[in-house]
Amino acid sequence: MPLPFMTADSAFDAHEDGDEVLAHADQDRWRRPYRPGPWRVAGAALLLLLAAFMLLATMIIAFAGAGAVAIVCLVAALSVIGAALRLLVAGIWVSPKGLRLVGFLRTRSLTWSEVADVRTAQQPVRWLGLPRTVQGQALTVAGRDGAALPVLLTDHNADFLARAEAFDRATDAVEAWAEEYRAVPA
Repeated sequence: MPLPFMTADSAFDAHEDGDEVLAHADQDRWRRPYRPGPWRVAGAALLLLLAAFMLLATMIIAFAGAGAVAIVCLVAALSVIGAALRLLVAGIWVSPKGLRLVGFLRTRSLTWSEVADVRTAQQPVRWLGLPRTVQGQALTVAGRDGAALPVLLTDHNADFLARAEAFDRATDAVEAWAEEYRAVPA
């Protein structure tokens, strides 16, 4: 069964330069310009393993005759499965429409006309999303109206920790999309 949220678009993997990254840009769908990192996949795998045990417990409880408790366990297991899937979907997505920052609890979309600049900068970044900060690279976006926008990607997040080359390819791809589609100010 194909899982489209687990793989990057083939155009992102096949080409290194920004011009050819946009080869399939005429399709009107959201794409992640990179693959989920090993930390993100490992976290989701652990959640799915936990959900498997919860479903086994649900089955045992249901066969024991405690239907109400089994339903509660089933809802809890389905919630853990939903959390694992949401963890895998989280990240940056691009399309000809704009840029989408998918977090664990919320999603924020920006049209290309709202984006003034997308660039990579050296700055303190959060390590694996924890409060601890380290010096690293971050892909930042500047809004046209001067609004404070969140950091898109860092080289120390769950997708790019110890994967500097993948971070460089992902930032190049997002910058290429921004260069191609953001509106030039009048």
